[in-house]
Amino acid sequence: MFTLTERLKMITSGVQSVATIDLGSYVDVGDRQAIQIHSVDFIFQGTTADEGVTVALGGSAFVNVQVTDLNRGGLVFADDRALVASGTLYYDTDGYLSNATDLYPDNFGKGSDDGRYVVNDQLYVTGLSPLIDQNKAVNVTVRVNASIVSLSAKDFMAIAIQSTAADN
Repeated sequence: MFTLTERLKMITSGVQSVATIDLGSYVDVGDRQAIQIHSVDFIFQGTTADEGVTVALGGSAFVNVQVTDLNRGGLVFADDRALVASGTLYYDTDGYLSNATDLYPDNFGKGSDDGRYVVNDQLYVTGLSPLIDQNKAVNVTVRVNASIVSLSAKDFMAIAIQSTAADN
């Protein structure tokens, strides 16, 4: 198992930000190799590594973040087959801070009990916060714990077809 990381920086209130995690060197169609995602962690920080995220938020707010294996152009509903993982951080100025991981990772369709198979060459990280203080940023680091697996030709094709069908 290994860990892939990507940091998503959000600087504008109400505008979705996107980052990508390149899987091209791990997925091999010819050898039917896929990535099996075992878990996804979200780490919320402010403008700098030592600034709390609550400083960057301009008041009571939330931060949504999702990982998908297709580029949907924004946040998706939980029934979207491209959704790999999602999480939300809630904050209000009365001091309430809560973090929820909705899907960790999702296990829709074909996959083992402890992960999600991905045959696409990228993962997309999308985030949104409706309130970010001026001259501040919300940074979300995504840590994806994964391994490389070899699938049977039948299983690889089924996942590839399902992913292509989900693109429509």
